[in-house]
Amino acid sequence: MQGKLYLVSLGPGQKELIPPRAMNAIEVSEEIVSYDYYLLWIKEELADKTVHAFPLTQERERVEKAIELARAGRKVSLVSSGDIGVYAMAGLAFELMEEREPFQVEVIPGITAANACASLLGAPLSHDFASLSLSDHLCPWELIEKRATFIARADLVAVLYNVQSRTRQQGIYRILRIMLRYKLPTTWCGVVRDAYRDQQKTAVTVLEDLLNQQFDMRTTVVVGNRFTRRKGIFLVTPRGYLGWQEPDRLVAKSTQPASSFPLHAYWVFSGTGDGNRLAAEMKTRGYPVIVSTATDYGKEHLKNKYPQLPVTGGRKGIIVRRQEMRETSACAIIDATHPFATKISLQLLQLSAELKIPYLRFERPECRPPEVEGSSSITICQTNEEAAQIAITKGKRIFLSSGSKDLGIYLDASGAARREWFLRATPDPSTVQRAIDFGIPADHICSMQGPFTKEFNEALWRSWQIDCVVTKDSGEAGGFLAKASAARSLEIPLIVIKRPDMRYPNCFAEHSALLNWLENWKKKTRESSC
Repeated sequence: MQGKLYLVSLGPGQKELIPPRAMNAIEVSEEIVSYDYYLLWIKEELADKTVHAFPLTQERERVEKAIELARAGRKVSLVSSGDIGVYAMAGLAFELMEEREPFQVEVIPGITAANACASLLGAPLSHDFASLSLSDHLCPWELIEKRATFIARADLVAVLYNVQSRTRQQGIYRILRIMLRYKLPTTWCGVVRDAYRDQQKTAVTVLEDLLNQQFDMRTTVVVGNRFTRRKGIFLVTPRGYLGWQEPDRLVAKSTQPASSFPLHAYWVFSGTGDGNRLAAEMKTRGYPVIVSTATDYGKEHLKNKYPQLPVTGGRKGIIVRRQEMRETSACAIIDATHPFATKISLQLLQLSAELKIPYLRFERPECRPPEVEGSSSITICQTNEEAAQIAITKGKRIFLSSGSKDLGIYLDASGAARREWFLRATPDPSTVQRAIDFGIPADHICSMQGPFTKEFNEALWRSWQIDCVVTKDSGEAGGFLAKASAARSLEIPLIVIKRPDMRYPNCFAEHSALLNWLENWKKKTRESSC
């Protein structure tokens, strides 16, 4: 008698969701092979069957037994939950089978965990998505992180399987931090435990809040893309039937509506103290200025120091910025953001082209004094990733003066767990909390507004016994020289991250040069026609 091997999918477990074809396969089978937990869902159908139940960790033994029985001429159902071809036994069965076997094989599809959880959350998988198992039992963790990085960079919706176990507690948080490097903190996410089972639980939250949650192996996490939105208790990722519109849910509600801003405005995008001073000088010279800051903290800081300046704050998408500039009949864009804030600079360049208004870049000059060049204690790096690896080799108590945005790169680097990390952060509660969520103790965080003097840096690093410092080439105005001098005085290595290689049109390092350009441009174009 020729045997037959059915590779059977039971779906999430609810009887009504088991495919009829799966039930038919079980009915005609003589032998049933499965993990014992799955058999609870079909126990009424097993009365006249020979059942071979295996514990959770004996996957290979399970498959080998099913193949052995099929070779002996038996009709066998190898039973799995979800879809047997997705993170389940079908792949292993085909790997262990010979090219030609004396039995037939039939694969019966089922409802995967991704599909089951998506149905409970609404429609989060309506567009491109990827699934990722966080179990490193069979797959190297380095490969899991690499795949997570590409998923996040592509802004795909991600379905995370095997999220957390008793022995794998930290992996999920490392993956979430990778996601946060490329996805907005307010990206909508869904968490489902025991989909379509008695203990079913679902929750809708945002990406950054997942760092504070606990999970288990029966939990599936769905991380949306930037278009995923919440509709009541549900999530939906648009397919594009109604067109594509860039979301702007990160926009902070301004206390000053755009209609109250001055018309024919010169928009100054400022993320630095020298950018704020430039805006104040322009205001003094009679320019109708509007200042835009990246954070609400930056907005309040600027308002306290320059109360005469109209200011709007908070992260905004390009659609909102475009609308605000049109409403105020913007005359020009002055980009005085941080030298490393290239994302916003690229957005402003695009707006300049769309609105047909000048783009002027103010950038503090790089800082390379003769005593820094060639110093054996200073290492120049191209990226944060490179800086993280070098810092781990040079120090045990490492001070990060490179900003909190890239914190995950350092804490997720190989060997980071064996180092103590210290951080300077702006005195913004959300920034400090984010550092704490990454695992930096509160007493390892210096939450003060810089830049600082050489003496202050020396005193702080000496008291914390710092033996390595990481910073960015933020220029003299950003306190780079003071940091370099303090590190040299304490004889500790300084790792410096070079500025991104950006080619800006109309780039100025002095306020006077930028203002002269504006004056000449006004004469040529007649400001009244702006």
